[in-house]
Formats: sequence, C-alpha cells, structure tokens
Amino acid sequence: MRKLMLISIAGMFILTSCVAKKEHEALKQKQQETQDLLNSATVKLNSCLSEKAAAQARVETMKDQLADLRKANQDLIDTKGNLTTLTQKGAENLEKSLESLKEKDLKISRLQDALTKKDSVTLAIVSSLKKAVGIDDPDIEVNVEKGVVFISIADKLLFKSGSYTVTSKAKEVLAKVAAVINSKPNFEAMVESHTDNVPYSKGVLEDNWDLSVKRATSVVRVLEELEVNPQQLIAAGRSYHVPLVENDTAENKAKNRRTRIVVLPKIDQFYDMIEEEMKNLSGAN
Repeated sequence: MRKLMLISIAGMFILTSCVAKKEHEALKQKQQETQDLLNSATVKLNSCLSEKAAAQARVETMKDQLADLRKANQDLIDTKGNLTTLTQKGAENLEKSLESLKEKDLKISRLQDALTKKDSVTLAIVSSLKKAVGIDDPDIEVNVEKGVVFISIADKLLFKSGSYTVTSKAKEVLAKVAAVINSKPNFEAMVESHTDNVPYSKGVLEDNWDLSVKRATSVVRVLEELEVNPQQLIAAGRSYHVPLVENDTAENKAKNRRTRIVVLPKIDQFYDMIEEEMKNLSGAN
C-alpha cells in the first residue's frame, strides 16, 4: 500500500513536472514573440522618428525658402515701385527736355526770322542805293559785307586836294544817299573817312587824323542839311591806318583816299526787335 502511494506521488510529481515544462516552453515562446514584436516596434519607431526628423528638416528648409521667396517678391515689388517712380521722373524729365528743345528751336527760328528780316532790309537798301547813285560810276561803289551796306565814295568826288569842304557834285550824290537813309529810320549811317599816308599839316589841322575826322564831320553836316535825322549819323576818322592797298604809288594813294558811308541797323533797335520776338514766343507758350 505504502509502495503504491509512493508510486502515485512520484507519478504526480513527474506529471506535474511535465506540465510545468510545457508551460515554461510556452511562456518562453510567448516571451520571444513579444520580444520580436518589441524589436519590430522599436525599429518602426526609430524609422518613424527618422522620417519625422527628416520631415521637420524639410519643413524648416521650406520655411527658409518661403521666407526667401517672400523677401524676393517684396524686393520685386519695391523695385517695381522704384522703377515706376524712376520711369515717371524720367518721362517728366524727357518731356521737359523735349519742351526745352522745342522752345530753343522756336527761339532759333525767331532769331533767324529777325536776321532774315534784317537781311531783306539790307538787300532793299543796296538795291535802292544802286538805283539812286548809279552803279556805272567808277567813283562810287555799293556792296555788302557781313550783312552791312557800304557806300564807298572816292576822295576826288567829295573833296578837293587837301580840303575838307564838300564839293557841289558830291552834294548831288549825297542827296541820293540821304533819301535812302531817310527811308530807313531804324538804320544808322556812319561816315568813315580815310586818307593816304602823306603827312598833312595845314592851318588848324595837325595831322591826317584831324583831316579824316574833319572830312567825316563835313559829310555828316551835309547829310543833316539834307534832313537826315542826326540821331542816325556817326562821324569817324580813320587817318591812313586802314588802307585798301599799299601807299606805294600815286594810283594806290588815290584808292586809299576815300570816304565810306556804312549803313547798318541800330544795335539797340535790332536787339529790341529780337527781344520782341522772344516776348511773342513766351506769350505763345
């Protein structure tokens, strides 16, 4: 009986030991599966953490890029605004420059008109003088130099040798000249007398300067007697210092003894005419 009980207890112990071993193996297997799951989850977690870090890095990069784009966009807007302002200012400056050029062109045109008008009057004077005094007289020459009319009268036609008294024949010529001068009240007539280089000293006259000036004033007085406005007359003596040719022969000395009547516009009135044109131009603007 006792032996049977021992066998039974031993059998139970053996059975219990077998059950415990199976459960242990099962738990061990379960533990391994759990560890595998944990390892897999850890790998996935690490992968997710890496992807998150990469994603955050991309986000930061995109934020920086977005900030750069916004700044670039603002810079473009500012630049556009500045360019618009510069363009407007440039357009205004260009318009002002064009207006200034236009005004200058108009002023130049006005000046050219004034000069053309003066030249037209000058040509009219030349034509009138040539008709009046006759162009075939070798002792009278009418020409234009730089827009100025010159009437050159030989000394022998105006004065006797060594004299400053105007001859009767010369008065006839001067009467025709006076008629032309009287028709142009805006012009002046400068009587310019020249001598040769032969020294002169006679009576109250000291030298050729005195003689040339005295002859010029004598012609001026005749023109004044012919009702030329004295405000239009100028007397000038040049002595022998502006010869036409060398004073080396009697013929050349005769050429140098001459009186020129220079018909020219009054400078002040000529500028007044230009100024009036400028006023008209300003009024037109």
